[in-house]
Amino acid sequence: MTSPTCPSPDVLLARLARGLGLAPPPAHPPGEEYLHELSRRSGLRDHDLLLIAGLPLPQGALDLEGTAGIWVPSLVQHALSLSPADRRRLRERVRATAGQPRPARSLERPPAAPGPAGFGSLLVYMLALRNLGPSAVASTMYLVSDVCRAASTIRRIRDGVTELDAELLRGFAAVLGVPVSVLAALTGVSAPAPDDGLSPDVAEAAELVWEVRHFTEPEVRELADWAEELGRG
Repeated sequence: MTSPTCPSPDVLLARLARGLGLAPPPAHPPGEEYLHELSRRSGLRDHDLLLIAGLPLPQGALDLEGTAGIWVPSLVQHALSLSPADRRRLRERVRATAGQPRPARSLERPPAAPGPAGFGSLLVYMLALRNLGPSAVASTMYLVSDVCRAASTIRRIRDGVTELDAELLRGFAAVLGVPVSVLAALTGVSAPAPDDGLSPDVAEAAELVWEVRHFTEPEVRELADWAEELGRG
């Protein structure tokens, strides 16, 4: 069964706004201030909202070393097992790494543009902007939500072959770091009940995924190894 086609960007933004208790944007494309307010209320990143609005991404959004993404699930796994104090240490190290001069990179091909105009391709592309390919999406989703899907299923969702359901919506929301009700408003898929929102651990893991999206493979691997050592200590 194929996934339903997304409505036009203006309709998507209006859906999202209504779900957040906001008036729809007065015009399309919406202004920067309006998108920032949507981001603040929804938890979605500005990049995500640009995708939803059908607007160009900023320069550097696709500056991704694709091989680094395979280490993100390992980093998330070890981060989730840390004490709050050690998680703070890890975040400090992540920020210190982000502030260093960027090393020479072996840039991989940027993520492909969204496939068929469906909600699945939109959500998978949002995660591609976090440097997560289908395998990394599947692994990270399981770690933060217990939603177990194979990488092949993520590809079928991306390609519009497999429909989103309430459980998958919960998994995508956890990796994106947003309440599942936000994705329910956007996609029209019923949210699972009850919707207890994101736990602090899951929200922090999603933030970590976002912060390391431009890191190189050695940087992410080193952070994952260091987090594992912290957990042993």
